[in-house]
Amino acid sequence: MKKFLFIIVIVFLSVSCQDTVDIPLNTGEPKLVINAIIKWQKGTTGENQTIKLSLTNDFYTNDIIFANGATVTVTNSSNTVFNFVEVPDSGDYVCNNFIPVINEDYTLSVTYQGQTYTSTSKLLATPPIINVQQETVPGPTGEDEIQVKFFFQDNDAENNFYLLGVKNSKKKVQEYGVVSDEFFQGNVMFGFYASEVEQGKTLKLALQGITNSYYNYMNKLIPIASTNTGNPFATPPATLRGNIINQTNIEDYPLGYFALGEIDTREYVVQ
Repeated sequence: MKKFLFIIVIVFLSVSCQDTVDIPLNTGEPKLVINAIIKWQKGTTGENQTIKLSLTNDFYTNDIIFANGATVTVTNSSNTVFNFVEVPDSGDYVCNNFIPVINEDYTLSVTYQGQTYTSTSKLLATPPIINVQQETVPGPTGEDEIQVKFFFQDNDAENNFYLLGVKNSKKKVQEYGVVSDEFFQGNVMFGFYASEVEQGKTLKLALQGITNSYYNYMNKLIPIASTNTGNPFATPPATLRGNIINQTNIEDYPLGYFALGEIDTREYVVQ
């Protein structure tokens, strides 16, 4: 008998009448934030990729400070170097000739203001989304609630970890969740979503195979992000170390992560 696994991606917001109190906080030296998430969309060449660099900012602002003037490269195991060229005044570093290969090892190198940051990671495969279903059930308040599930087949030959994303056209940011196949290896698994789902709204569903370490990282980052902007790929609201090392000064570590993987997406209009 097949087993199924679900994940609920919901951000709860509470509103009440309260006075705003700003507590003075010590401002530390800005840290470099490296958002180096390489996603190879199924059915594409994957040659167009972007790495984003920014600096941490004051606790009470959501303004992003771009890190300009860096040198960014990604190198594969055959020593082919892919240069990521800066788009002026944007914090975006773009490569238009990247070559993604499943199970290939890639090394990131970022040189910024005299310091060099590196990380190595493997590009992982992702199963396709094979089906999307919805059903209407009684919700927690007694009113009917629409639930959407998207299914995928886990590979029983290996331990797998997944990042699931849902972009609800009713919301400003994409919501995320992570799941492993620890108790469901080789079975059909599904992502589960029921946050403000309404008829006629479009959901963009995403599935990406990730490493165990990235799974652990996102498992910590997602709850932190939900208390701030809800977007785990914005400037991190807390000091959460990723897998990128400062080779110049190991104590002055950056924030962010380097990860690579296939990604499958599906747009679904709620019926």
